[in-house]
Amino acid sequence: MPEQRMYGLWDSPITPASLSVSLRLSEPCWDTDGRTLGWVEGRSDRGVLVVQDADGGVTRDLTTDISVRAFVGYGGGDFTLSHGAAYFVGQADQRIYRQELAGGQAKPITPAFGAASTPVVSPDGRWLAYVHTYEDVDAIAVVDTAGKHWPARLGEGRDFYMQPAWHPSGARLAWVEWDHPNMPWDGTELKLADLAFPEGGLPVMTRAAVIAGGKDVSIFQPGFSPDGAAAYYISDATGWGHLYRRDLATGAVTRLTDGAADYGEPAWNQGQHNFAVLPGGDIVTVRADGGFDTLVRVRRDGRVEDIPAGAGYSNIALPAASPAADRVACVASSGTIPGRVVVFDLGAGAASVRRRSDGETVPVAALSNPRPVTWKSFDGQDAHGLYFPPASERFEGSGKPALVVLVHGGPTSQAQASWSPQAQFFATRGYAVLSVNYRGSTGYGRDYMLKLRESWGIYDVQDCKFGAQHLVDEGLVDGTKLVIMGGSAGGFTVLQSLVELPGFYKAGLALFGVANQFTLASDTHKFEQRYSDTLLGPLPEAAAVYRARSPIFHAARIVDPVAVFQGEIDRVVPREQSDTIVASLKARGVPHEYHVYPGEGHGWRKTETIEQFYTSVQRFLKQYVLFA
Repeated sequence: MPEQRMYGLWDSPITPASLSVSLRLSEPCWDTDGRTLGWVEGRSDRGVLVVQDADGGVTRDLTTDISVRAFVGYGGGDFTLSHGAAYFVGQADQRIYRQELAGGQAKPITPAFGAASTPVVSPDGRWLAYVHTYEDVDAIAVVDTAGKHWPARLGEGRDFYMQPAWHPSGARLAWVEWDHPNMPWDGTELKLADLAFPEGGLPVMTRAAVIAGGKDVSIFQPGFSPDGAAAYYISDATGWGHLYRRDLATGAVTRLTDGAADYGEPAWNQGQHNFAVLPGGDIVTVRADGGFDTLVRVRRDGRVEDIPAGAGYSNIALPAASPAADRVACVASSGTIPGRVVVFDLGAGAASVRRRSDGETVPVAALSNPRPVTWKSFDGQDAHGLYFPPASERFEGSGKPALVVLVHGGPTSQAQASWSPQAQFFATRGYAVLSVNYRGSTGYGRDYMLKLRESWGIYDVQDCKFGAQHLVDEGLVDGTKLVIMGGSAGGFTVLQSLVELPGFYKAGLALFGVANQFTLASDTHKFEQRYSDTLLGPLPEAAAVYRARSPIFHAARIVDPVAVFQGEIDRVVPREQSDTIVASLKARGVPHEYHVYPGEGHGWRKTETIEQFYTSVQRFLKQYVLFA
């Protein structure tokens, strides 16, 4: 019989130490002959490029001396494989390096200035296009794969570039571009350029045209059919992100998917992609519906079919097609399965696990399986989220559980039914968890996302409150033990909720939360410099709104216990913002803790930081929530 114990005090198999050693898996990629599969593993604060025989044989670290990580925007687009070599971005100097898969020393092929991302190699293996930024000037650049030439710019003059893709002929290049004040989910354009190849020099652009997108239409990820006759891309022109085909000879455009589901996602990182083209011309892509993903195959004849081998996973990312067979590599997980590198063999209808992010020693029965939940918010409109009930094989709870309301960052993002270490950390200790997809989140259509325009600090705060109250009214949680937790934009929602709703939450956990909207707009990195124009309004006209929704100006209204966590070198939300909040708490004697982590930026990567963080959270909640 399970032992009865107070919710929140269960012994959990998920410990701070176990969370701190989990790998971060990203960007699976095949070599051009289909014989080698590679991916990046985040190990503490290092990125390691790992390669494996295509059939799941020998796995080895390819980069031992150089940490792999690109820094354009929020990063991503760390590497590619092509013609027997890896091309990757070195974390320390942001140069692109070439390293033969057979072994040997890595050789830099770009100079050490600015930052590079998303290297892609031309079909003949001679040229490498990439995204480059230097002194806030972004461009699509090109260099030869031997590194003999000084790089040149192919596309320039726009504020941002991402997702370069070579046409199969090697004579054309596509990419996505856009300008301030747009973010990539607001509106972007798909550019297709024709190239010429002067003897002895680098490729040059002879002509370019916009073939999709616009100021109010977001384009995500260009690609091409194997025969080069068509371009593919994802557009939200219908209000949902769907896959399109454009005939390059006639200009005719065909929508390949439909329904109230998204095949795209907000482009926060350079290396993101959501579809892959198989050698025979079919497309494998990911359909997202209410936080749950399905891997699907779009046939050349227009049929859209679910891929049965992907049924065990509710979160599937970064599909990469083998150039030699009907196989697709992805990073896949579910609410109860930690992240894995998985290869789906479409011909055999099977899936093979190539790498696991942790030991997976915790039985599924001991984990919390998320389920979608919808509630009416303050204005009678629907808001959505994922509910993780308390879970244990060993314990039964007495009374009702405390609730941790998890607020995702962004704010243009989404809590998904993926492996969530935070949610499982709490749920396996006897907390209930609500991951809120407040209005402004993605995954529920463009109109739902746009609800947050000029309303940041309203819909997010109220949707979190009413979601928590919904679970209280349903008898699922203890209304006297509500906790709100979030990082970055989610940290802002935590602080703003404590300002606006004193006494509603028993405590707050604010991770590098935005506290001053003025300094966020003026001091943040280039990618988000104009983000607040849509979330709050342009300055100076909206100055009163910025002040009203800056917690530092209203910190005196925070009376509930709060723990503040901050990276010392955060360039998105500098620590001065957290310092100011904490100074107010300290001056007024509000119960609080403040943790500043050396060497950490906008989120935790170091093993020791992750372990210290979860240990501190556990102690804080026992003192101020469970035993208060």
